[in-house]
Amino acid sequence: MTRIAIIGAGIVGSTAAYYLSKYPAYQVTVFDHGLGQATKAAAGIISPWFSKRRHKAWYRLARLGADFYPSLVADLAAAGRETSFYQQTGVYLLKKNEAKLAELYQLAQSRRQESPLIGQLSLHSQSQVTERFPQLAGFEEALYASGGARVEGAELTRTLLDASGASLVTERVDLQVGETTYVVGGQPFDQVILACGAWLGQLLNPLGYEVDVKPQKGQLQDYFFDHLATETYPVVMPEGELDIIPFAQGKISVGASHENDRGFDLSLDSAILAKLETEALSYYPLLTAAKSKAQRVGIRAYTSDFSPFFGQVPHLPGVYAVSGLGSSGLTTGPLLAKNLVDLLVTGECLLPVTDYPIDRYIVKR
Repeated sequence: MTRIAIIGAGIVGSTAAYYLSKYPAYQVTVFDHGLGQATKAAAGIISPWFSKRRHKAWYRLARLGADFYPSLVADLAAAGRETSFYQQTGVYLLKKNEAKLAELYQLAQSRRQESPLIGQLSLHSQSQVTERFPQLAGFEEALYASGGARVEGAELTRTLLDASGASLVTERVDLQVGETTYVVGGQPFDQVILACGAWLGQLLNPLGYEVDVKPQKGQLQDYFFDHLATETYPVVMPEGELDIIPFAQGKISVGASHENDRGFDLSLDSAILAKLETEALSYYPLLTAAKSKAQRVGIRAYTSDFSPFFGQVPHLPGVYAVSGLGSSGLTTGPLLAKNLVDLLVTGECLLPVTDYPIDRYIVKR
């Protein structure tokens, strides 16, 4: 029996635990201290096809990450798990300069051949939009993609961990290198997966590594309504940080901020939340009628060039890491985790590790 420790129970750690559970020869223990996890504070949008980032490896990862979701959902459904955390309700893209929508329409059309998940693409007037999302305002035209989806990060990770059957230890741990094994939380392990996001440096610095991973604070606000059938509403993506993400049972999420200068601060910033709310109200004035609201804060991980990485940690055989996912973590995390498990188990994976080189971001001093 091979003993594996996974440090971090977010989207990467929980997905890795789930896919490792398909191999009876592996015994998995997941460690998570429970504070600041980006996934628990995330309301994700799975719609990478409008991105104009020139980083081809990143777009390929995001595209394949979106394509991977139906397989992940089907695997969980086949195991009898509830999968309402993921819904393809479609997505609306808004631009202040609406002339840019036609350009984005052509870009997305050119990407449909390799990504049929995009679904139907069309330009809609405001009156057409409000048939799907009543009382949405502040624009004249929007670009619609029927394949766009939303995902509730906390529900997804909880489902994956439950389905994995892995032991979960809720404490902060470090990584120690023994003579023949690694020690995590006082227990010996043969292999370790570091899925701890922005906290990766805190684990590897004591072992003599420089780690190019930084924390990015994200805040969002959830609004709760009575008598709104929000489960059918599409996601709305205006320009900037703001997204409006409807979920089931009258819940609409607004956010999230991208704060690169706050370290690991998990306190709520009312000024930032108020700014997001003011911008959201210009598109959806009905927010003022919410019966209640709640706030979420999490810490994302990003690298100096905003690129993710994965693979075996240099000079630590059997220790693997994934980090740097940034705000696209819910899109790219499951696919990266699945590929990491494939690499760990078979030595091979679909994604070229050279496109996401770990030794560029983790260097032994």
